[in-house]
Amino acid sequence: MTKTGADYAWFEDEFPGIAEAYCFTLVRGLSPAGLVSRLEGRPAAPLQGIAAVVDAAFAQYDLEDGDRQLVAMTTLGTWTLLIEPNGYLGVTEERALPASAGTTWVSHFVNVNAVGTFLWAEDQALRLCFDPMFPEGRRGTTPDELLDVMQRIGFHFDDDDPETDLSSPAAFALAEHLTGVAITPTLLQDTTFTCATVQIR
Repeated sequence: MTKTGADYAWFEDEFPGIAEAYCFTLVRGLSPAGLVSRLEGRPAAPLQGIAAVVDAAFAQYDLEDGDRQLVAMTTLGTWTLLIEPNGYLGVTEERALPASAGTTWVSHFVNVNAVGTFLWAEDQALRLCFDPMFPEGRRGTTPDELLDVMQRIGFHFDDDDPETDLSSPAAFALAEHLTGVAITPTLLQDTTFTCATVQIR
């Protein structure tokens, strides 16, 4: 059964340190080391728990004057999860599409201004891209393939004005629908993440 945005409402409540600005990416069939290689990253020390990752990411940003960012990764079945606190590489098409060669790439991002992006790519082809707050503005090679699923998950279209905005949690649910990978509080709190730094400008 497909989860909905409401099933991920816990994220903003339990993880405010990252919830206001993040990018979560799932990449099929690549190890963390393989993903770092595609992003031309440099290995960094592992970190346990998302709070430590967030702290280290902001410290790295200050240290590098915004030129490099810290990313955290873990393997979940056949997928690698890439987390960027206050980052956006996963939805930057000139980086994500080449890095998706031969695989599936599912990423979603939001920043402190509530600007968001959901991106689904297959082997360098952009299948679907849209702002979760404005899902009617879809583009890609298959922009309508997931339309029914998106409506069930809780994305709001056109003049449908929700009492509660669950667009960001809905992006987690759509990523799970595409990958089968569930993001959970325990995963974020307890995982020892493989880390790296990546050039962002």
